[in-house]
Amino acid sequence: MSSTTPPPPDVTFAGGGHKMASLSPSKRQNQSLSSSRPYVSVHGDSHPEPSSSLSSPSSQSQLTFHNSHFGRGRKETSRLVSKDSANMYLNEFRDDPAYSEVIRDAENAIEQGIYPERIYQGSSGSYFVRNIQGKKIGVFKPKDEEPYGQLNPKWTKYMQKIAMPCCFGRSCLVANQGYLSEVGASIVDQRLQLHVVPRTKVVHLVSSTFNYNAIDRGKSRLKHTINERLPDVGRKFHRLGLPPKTGSFQLFADGYADADGVIRRWESQPLPERAAKQFQLQFERLVILDYVIRNTDRGNDNWLIKYDGSELVEPSGTPTAEGATPLLADIDSYNIDEEWGVVKESDVKIAAIDNGLAFPFKHPDEWRAYPFYWAWLPYAKVNFSEDIKNLVLPQLSDMNFVQELCDELYHIFKLDKGFDSGMFEKQMSVVRGQILNLTQALRENKTPLELVQMPVVTVERNGRHSRNRDRLSSSDEVTFTQSFARRPFFSWC
Repeated sequence: MSSTTPPPPDVTFAGGGHKMASLSPSKRQNQSLSSSRPYVSVHGDSHPEPSSSLSSPSSQSQLTFHNSHFGRGRKETSRLVSKDSANMYLNEFRDDPAYSEVIRDAENAIEQGIYPERIYQGSSGSYFVRNIQGKKIGVFKPKDEEPYGQLNPKWTKYMQKIAMPCCFGRSCLVANQGYLSEVGASIVDQRLQLHVVPRTKVVHLVSSTFNYNAIDRGKSRLKHTINERLPDVGRKFHRLGLPPKTGSFQLFADGYADADGVIRRWESQPLPERAAKQFQLQFERLVILDYVIRNTDRGNDNWLIKYDGSELVEPSGTPTAEGATPLLADIDSYNIDEEWGVVKESDVKIAAIDNGLAFPFKHPDEWRAYPFYWAWLPYAKVNFSEDIKNLVLPQLSDMNFVQELCDELYHIFKLDKGFDSGMFEKQMSVVRGQILNLTQALRENKTPLELVQMPVVTVERNGRHSRNRDRLSSSDEVTFTQSFARRPFFSWC
């Protein structure tokens, strides 16, 4: 394992630190509602800490063990609204003050009339969020503007759904949970210490640039009119403005470019040896993330690369004028005297964005396979490095860690009003199967390409209360059953 862990993708926020701590239920339940911030809801990331005694995984198709605290659920805090503050909502994450500061900057900008800007690419409603200075600080994706959402502003997807329902959507995914998938990918990234996903959490925001229906906009205008003319009546309204939207807020990755264009440029301008090795390690982290969450939408246009090339630095440490030094193909072949300056290489970083179409409840088994398009890149033909093995293999081989990860995802997915515990267990069955294949591939020194060619499996949890984590007790016996999934008709699309 490398002595140092690469930092997460550069993101624009005030404050430092990338640690993702847990917020205890007592703190969430005692959350104060007297703040004067404009938009309020508290969602901390937490998970139970099982103290399980588990048997090591074996080659058999069924694993049996007893646990003392296996998957015990905890009551989540739902949206909190103060009757005294009416339209006052606050997104506060006490376990992540730097992230809370970003959200406060976004809220302040909206108050000052700097509204989120809709992103016209993609198949759903998503928005660039800016601070008061006009700098992009995040991407907000509302739940009700997803491809399956009723308020999706992309009318082309609506026409596709009406005219060609058989070709719309992915039958292996739970509808309208893309925002939770974005947050879940961030959790997996943090737990495995991959640091390729910009931090993402569930947030509530209000903006007139979001896509609201005519009823909500009409009610808001009517309430404002009544409040102006009849203040005594207006004070009794619970909220005057538009209702807040629930969605995922991902920190903006600044200085990155689409991987497809960068990789094409590298074909004619190869990376220096050090940068090429660094990119390979980052690429392997992307592979680990996508495979564990079974991302069904990882093309080379929705992950990003940041690399500025090499620059000539004066002995004092001050870079020369822009354009003074071209990109060097192989820095090691140059002998630069300290009197003239030294060559400083930029780090290569990857940002895995657009993770909303992950965590399927079954492997794609109908017409399309939704493959990982990075599998066709030459970097996928290189064996996994010892660095990535040392980073993730000890954790993925630990059944306690895997269950803790599933428990943490449970408390996030449980926030959705349409949450179904049985469907969630199916999603985790796919995750466990992916982890099982991944650990085998790492131990056998396979390549990412060989990994995706392995037969896909699901590892289903069985037990008396296997679908109700809140009712599991120390006396419950839990078993895991491994099964293989069939391949779809087309494997290349």
